Amino acid sequence: MNRRNFLGLAAGGTFVATAGTPSIPQARSVAGEQSMTTETSYALTRPAYIDQSHLVVTDLAVVSGFYQSMLGLKVIEKTASGQVLGVGDLPLLTLTLTTAKDAAIAPRNAAGLFHTAFLMPDRAALARWLRHAANNNVVLDGASDHLVSEAIYLSDPEGNGIEIYADRPHEQWKFDQDGMVDMATLRLDLQALYDSATDEHWSGMAVGTAIGHLHLQVGDIPQADAFYRDVLGLKLMASRPGASFFATGGYHHHIAANIWNSRGAVARADNMTGLSDYKLRFNDKATLDAAISKLDTLEIKSEKRDGGVFLRDPWGIGLTLSA
Repeated sequence: MNRRNFLGLAAGGTFVATAGTPSIPQARSVAGEQSMTTETSYALTRPAYIDQSHLVVTDLAVVSGFYQSMLGLKVIEKTASGQVLGVGDLPLLTLTLTTAKDAAIAPRNAAGLFHTAFLMPDRAALARWLRHAANNNVVLDGASDHLVSEAIYLSDPEGNGIEIYADRPHEQWKFDQDGMVDMATLRLDLQALYDSATDEHWSGMAVGTAIGHLHLQVGDIPQADAFYRDVLGLKLMASRPGASFFATGGYHHHIAANIWNSRGAVARADNMTGLSDYKLRFNDKATLDAAISKLDTLEIKSEKRDGGVFLRDPWGIGLTLSA
């Protein structure tokens, strides 16, 4: 398929949004585009943000090769059982080869990862990545304009969802009186985004790229609200049928949870591939201390690990809280 057909089909909606694409009721579109260039993305300046993600895979070479060639991540560290990938010297994604003899790809309806969302430093970087994707016939799952951001969705070779996105400037976001942010799912004009890309050589993921958010599959939304909002202290930024979006410091979401595929899901089995755990880093120590104190008060099992406090959510997904 040539680049024009690739982009035309995706922009026209032929690529149906699947496991990696959130569904939010439609609202108004945003007039005009503006590239945002900052040294540190707004998402990472909030009291807490997603630091790193950890996937367990059955074929390390194939999955790592995909993230390197298609996403442009670099291998920062190699171990006997895995690799750490990132941008420059910033680690973002750890891949570990499963040692389970009965390892199984996590089924679509299991709790775990919906997508890992890689946040580009600006719209220009997103456009350059899209041009690279088109030139290399990357298969997309979908693309959306969420008002606060522009997002492109795909999946890795083992079905782990991926979002590549760029935020619009924070001052353009609309907030309701209760502090919730106005988001939607509108069609993203991929051809226009592609045409805006500069002709400079694409040499990998742009410096400044980070994990902007993680979107999780869970078994129950009230239970997710109770954990991420009431225990960890994240604010509910948006609520949709079957989904909640949580963040700190007015970001649109650092963590999302949905039951679109996974209603009633129980804790993940030990032999499942996919999302093993992730790191939630706190810029504000008081916010971290409050979260740890709540864990102790509620007698939620945790342990000190990797310079932080490790625990599991109600569906067995690990997370490390650290400053």
